Amino acid sequence: MPRSVTVSEKEIQDVADLFADVAHRRTMRQMLDEILTPTELRDLALRWKLVQRLHAGTPQRRIASDLGISLCKITRGSRILKRPRGAIRGILKQKAE
Repeated sequence: MPRSVTVSEKEIQDVADLFADVAHRRTMRQMLDEILTPTELRDLALRWKLVQRLHAGTPQRRIASDLGISLCKITRGSRILKRPRGAIRGILKQKAE
């Protein structure tokens, strides 16, 4: 069994900075395809879809049924959207305007 490697906060911030510095959509898509496995990319897109549906007011059980995901994941997304100053909440609010 492979050992677990610790990743520092600085290393996580380096990844966030990398994503923030990409200015072109095509480059971002190519980078996502290169850095993530197809399953990781699918999971990321599914998580984004779930928070969008929650933000739009779709009931949690309907989302679970439609997307084939657990209520546990949906509850996590719901908690994220309840954060008054949450980044995802702000982004979704801005996109709705």
